[in-house]
Amino acid sequence: MNPETSNFSSPVRIVMGLSAALLTLSLSFPAWAQEPPLARPGGADAALSRSSRSVLVRDLPLSDGCQRVLFYGPATNAHGVIIMFPGGTGDVGIERNGEIRHGDNFVVRTRDLWAQKGYGVLIVDAINHRSIRGKRDSPKYARVVHEILTYARSMTNAPLWIMGTSQGSIAAMLAASTARPGEVAGVVLTESVSVLGRSHETVFDAHPETVRVPALVVANRDDGCWVAPPTDAEAIAKAMSHTRADVLMEEGGKTDSADACSSRTPHGYWGIDDRVVDDITRWMGGADADRRGKAG
Repeated sequence: MNPETSNFSSPVRIVMGLSAALLTLSLSFPAWAQEPPLARPGGADAALSRSSRSVLVRDLPLSDGCQRVLFYGPATNAHGVIIMFPGGTGDVGIERNGEIRHGDNFVVRTRDLWAQKGYGVLIVDAINHRSIRGKRDSPKYARVVHEILTYARSMTNAPLWIMGTSQGSIAAMLAASTARPGEVAGVVLTESVSVLGRSHETVFDAHPETVRVPALVVANRDDGCWVAPPTDAEAIAKAMSHTRADVLMEEGGKTDSADACSSRTPHGYWGIDDRVVDDITRWMGGADADRRGKAG
């Protein structure tokens, strides 16, 4: 598909396949994170070498349970860390040994693709493996997100990015809207829930008007999930009225489920992972270059 780019002076741009050199920043983990991988994650990832990847599971203590997260990515010299919020119930089943029981979600199954691009990912599980539907826009979950961001920052001085998919985009929007100044480099919302469904919440409930970091809204023209219509992408971007928000339109994907909102359909970019990861990575590189240019 050919790029479609609107006037750059507009607060909302439609972009596709931006060209930008990725800037390598040092990812400095404490000594315990430099250990060899605990286990090879489930799925079709290539076998890991001791020097190329780190896999790390941590339980962050909360007042009413624990928040489990999994880091996967380059052991050193990464461009940054992407905090990943999965869709559905949020429960991906991260095991203590680093395996993942439910790995089909886009932001989970693509973890090695991001590592190949030079990014680490921090995958967020559901609290105590219980559904977080209907809770992702709440002040209570905002406090959880704060703990996750604080932990991620303790791991590295490299840029932190936020990414969510489907229901997880609500959590990503909340994280971006409540982040402290300078805490994150940008937010990526993919196939975002914008129509009220069973969760009784959408990305519009997570305070898009207070987002002040660069934002990208990704939508697949072939997405048939009724709570995430691609036609709402520009409205989501415009709702983030205090920042630059771009819209990236994709198309295609395979269908391997009767549920149009499944990860195994165009809603989950099934069959087009490489292209979508490439497009998002180019946008992140451009946004990071702009950020560094302004800082310089």
